Amino acid sequence: MTETKEAAKGDSLELVAFRIGEQEYCVDIMAVREIRGWTPATTLPHAPTFVQGVINLRGTVLPIVDLAARLGLGRAEPTARHVTIVVQVNDQVVGLLVDAVSDILTVSSEEIRPTPEVASDITRQFVKGVFALDNRMISLIELTEVLPSFERDAA
Repeated sequence: MTETKEAAKGDSLELVAFRIGEQEYCVDIMAVREIRGWTPATTLPHAPTFVQGVINLRGTVLPIVDLAARLGLGRAEPTARHVTIVVQVNDQVVGLLVDAVSDILTVSSEEIRPTPEVASDITRQFVKGVFALDNRMISLIELTEVLPSFERDAA
């Protein structure tokens, strides 16, 4: 496989791929702290619409971001099949609600293409690149943009 040869050159990225609806996305595996089954979240009053709420993760209050809603794809109705990917964004730990984790990928940084110019500014804000793999198009999420600016500034 070309991916294995490319990975040997040292310019590769390891990514956790996941699904939201019919689309696949991924994040850098170095930001992922754990992957958990869905746990109902306690809602917070006046929270942004993309925040499902918070859960208790071993004594830590963990905010849960509905990644579908954050990306403008509509709010998810979580079921037992949904998954929470716990990631570290700067100094903030946050859970990302997704439909399912699909794969661990190793791709060459050369394979990742910039987000197309035809995409909206909002899309380019959240998606830092796309790549093709086995007839699938996978979007690489920019985790620093997942939190709203006031939360990023506070972190």
